[in-house]
Amino acid sequence: MEKRSLNHNKILSRLAGFLMLFASAFAFAQTSDYSFSGTVSDSSDGAPIPGASVFIKNTTIGGVTDFDGKYSFTGNVASGSYQLQVSYLGYTTKTVPITIGSEGNVVTDVMLQEDLLSLDEVVVTGSTVGVNKRTLGNSISSVKSEDLVNNGATAVDQAISGKVTGALVQQNSGDPAGGISIRLRGPSTVLGSSDPLYIVDGIIISNSSNQLIDLGGNAQNRLADLNPNDIERIEIIKGAAAAAVYGSRASNGVVQIFTKKGRSGEPRFSFSTNVRVNELRKEIDYNTVPLSWVDPFDRNNLETVPATRYNYQDEFFGTGFGVENYISMNGGNEKTSYFLSASHLDNEGIIENTDFQRIGFKANLTQKAFDWLTVNAGLNYVRSVSSDIPNGGINAAYGAITGFVFSDNSINPFPNESGVYPVTSNLVPRTNPLEAVNRFDFGQKVNRFITSIGLDAKITEKLSANYTLGLDYFNQSATAFIPINNTSPNGNGFARRSDINNFQYNSDLNLSYKTNINEAITSTTTLGGSWQYEEFDRIGISADGLPPIVETAESGSILAQGEGRSQISYWGAFIQQSFGYKDKLYINGALRQDGASTFGEDERNQLYAKASLSYILSEEDFWEDTFGDAFSTFKVRASWGQAGNLTALTAFQRFTLLNPAAINGSPSLIPSTQQGDLNIAPERQEEIEFGFDAGFLNNRLGIEATYYKQDVTDLLLPRELAPSTGFASRIENVGNLENKGLEILLKGSPIKSEDFSWDITATYSKNENTVTNVAGGGQFALAGSFSTNFVIEGEPLGVFYRQFYARDPDGSISLDENGYPFTGVTEDGSTSKVIGDPNPEWFGSLINEFTYKDFSFRVQFDAVQGFDVFNWNRRLLDNVIFGGGFNVGQELLGNRPKGFGGAQAGIFEEFVEDGSFVKLRELALSYNLREPFKGVDNLKISLVGRNLISWDDYSGWDPEINSAGQSNGVRGFDFAGVPIPRTYQIGINVNF
Repeated sequence: MEKRSLNHNKILSRLAGFLMLFASAFAFAQTSDYSFSGTVSDSSDGAPIPGASVFIKNTTIGGVTDFDGKYSFTGNVASGSYQLQVSYLGYTTKTVPITIGSEGNVVTDVMLQEDLLSLDEVVVTGSTVGVNKRTLGNSISSVKSEDLVNNGATAVDQAISGKVTGALVQQNSGDPAGGISIRLRGPSTVLGSSDPLYIVDGIIISNSSNQLIDLGGNAQNRLADLNPNDIERIEIIKGAAAAAVYGSRASNGVVQIFTKKGRSGEPRFSFSTNVRVNELRKEIDYNTVPLSWVDPFDRNNLETVPATRYNYQDEFFGTGFGVENYISMNGGNEKTSYFLSASHLDNEGIIENTDFQRIGFKANLTQKAFDWLTVNAGLNYVRSVSSDIPNGGINAAYGAITGFVFSDNSINPFPNESGVYPVTSNLVPRTNPLEAVNRFDFGQKVNRFITSIGLDAKITEKLSANYTLGLDYFNQSATAFIPINNTSPNGNGFARRSDINNFQYNSDLNLSYKTNINEAITSTTTLGGSWQYEEFDRIGISADGLPPIVETAESGSILAQGEGRSQISYWGAFIQQSFGYKDKLYINGALRQDGASTFGEDERNQLYAKASLSYILSEEDFWEDTFGDAFSTFKVRASWGQAGNLTALTAFQRFTLLNPAAINGSPSLIPSTQQGDLNIAPERQEEIEFGFDAGFLNNRLGIEATYYKQDVTDLLLPRELAPSTGFASRIENVGNLENKGLEILLKGSPIKSEDFSWDITATYSKNENTVTNVAGGGQFALAGSFSTNFVIEGEPLGVFYRQFYARDPDGSISLDENGYPFTGVTEDGSTSKVIGDPNPEWFGSLINEFTYKDFSFRVQFDAVQGFDVFNWNRRLLDNVIFGGGFNVGQELLGNRPKGFGGAQAGIFEEFVEDGSFVKLRELALSYNLREPFKGVDNLKISLVGRNLISWDDYSGWDPEINSAGQSNGVRGFDFAGVPIPRTYQIGINVNF
């Protein structure tokens, strides 16, 4: 009775110590200290495997292999038989029986076999408790650290392009810190964001795209603050079944980023330096004809005069140079391990005088406070500074490329002896592009802290708990200055200053209970709770009419000034139950109650559920006897889940906003044109998923295939109201949309020998998106597209809906009596119809990696097929009233009627082009020198190319563009956006 009471008090004491962050010492059974050591290596070539986890199963005793694949740790255990479990990402987990007796040293060498399907990989699916991938009924993709570096990318989202099925990574701008959009299984909202939820070491971080000054769609997203060199691995959860435990914030999927930790052993250092060159991949055709119209507006006046034509592209595009330095140190002992890093990036853009600099410091500390309690702490500080040139014509009209597409290139763009730049756009006020890059001063600064503390407690052999408190804070400050006496629409000068402070934190507590019901059935129960909070404060001021020399807005005539604040709280709790049968059949289910302050009081708390099944058929005897020769591994899986979306709703959007105004000279408030809705509810997503994972030829070839179908209901859309209400519209839950698709991953190792290996990875993803319901069967234009991208019931999100050609019965373009095209009319009398779709039919990649002794070669091709781009640049360049485009030259030569481009300008179908492309995304060659000097483990030299070649039929610079930035619905829009550069890089990495 006393013993039972003692054990009970021990459990209560440990649990209380965990929750209150202090503890007392405990009594333990009679044990002895033993030393465990050995080497973990690859079974195919004997190469050591650094970073492999080595633990005594069902205990917390273990360690991690060092750079030579060696491990060493001590443990206080009783003599007897145990199992040593060894695991590493990309290899099959191996369990080795060991016997502990009179010998104090236990030496065990282990060889791991490559696992292409990663069935034994430990992944995190909704708490910080890891689970074996074989138990999951939904698709989860992983990207290893070595796939994130030495590829010419400077940001994490750039680096994962083409490496994950179902993840469409689109770089919206070629600026040094140009924004990037990631879509997992298509868009899941209309008014909000379809970017996934990002989590770093358990911290929910912001990836906001705040455009504090108008750069024409080139808004940085805050993943630019993370250094790919600091990352150990990335796990991407695409399905609602896996994301249900994140509730309302996970409708777009989850990207979990795990940074590097310390490893036991002597301090180890890693230093790398890279030098890169960025250049324009191709120029677009322009007017080179040495003639000019006397009167460009009169179609009948064909009189010309000699003219000199200038290639403006040579003047505002240039070669950018960059350098990146990185150093890290890690080490530790059985109780304490640490990881420290520092980095500096300076990367110039291909637009003259653009640049992005990033300085970062990273620290991770792991302390084993007691045998049952481990403390983890992390800190990341980043400062970035960018020098920007405005581009993109959707909002502002003073950009460099904006000026180029409106300019008559028969005008010499260079300044006169007094430094005054000439006007190059005679019809409308637009900036001389050379003046924009040489006189405008736009820039941004960001200071960011990401920090966390976590506690992992082994309360009993079956009960564990973990707690995470994570903080993410950044200040972003932006300034814009256009001096007086310039060629832009702001001829008397312009200045703007805007700042934002963004703070958020999450506090998560999870309890996990694992037990064996009998010899065949295992059970895992997880309970969790979370509280999250985010706020931002924003302020800005703009002015024109600046005095000479002065660059601050307060000194000019105030155009606008404003302030905004937001606070949102999220809360939730979940329970997840998993059962496993003989390590081959797994059933999983979860429920989450989730709430957010953005909704009406009756709609704040929502319930989400999930269920999944995983069955490894290849573990069955009948399968082995029947298909064993063909299939090394075969797993079928199915899942169903629900999730929500909050991004379409701002903190106070459920209320009717009141705007300050003066009535009869007295301060007053006037309601806005949009009415609030106190009963507004979150958008909901429900998804089913089926798939299989198969391994052939002794797992030398692996295939993953997944089919999914998502139904998004309660879509938040603007609903038009009757004038009698006093309002124009109201945001309501009045829409639905659907995504369905197929994902296929193929991985193979055709050749694997001691000196030579060849690994191949191919991905294929197809998603069909349809807006299935819009209130009243209607349609509406998306903001920021010049009424070009629309939401239309029965069509994909963001289709192009504008004027089209009138055509003859044979399908050829109709011409009027003067030989010019004209606009067609539909049967119902409309002059507009759907003329294009920016959503791709499919996308994929092909990656080949070869190694020969100490040489390695990697090549990656990315393909995006079956999508359209609206080329707004050509619509202006080809118009005779501006004069800088190639087809204006054809009119001057008489190869087509004068003013033909002007007639086409009102027929938007002409400028919808096929954007399909195949790109040579990455090309890398490296040589690894082993122990070149005393004290140096290895020195690697690498040559890298990125975005080297694009095979496409697009007439613009690059079809991979979106001038609307990270907009969710406005896609495929090319209006004065910066193209993605071709990059060459040489790098050296040293480990010692």
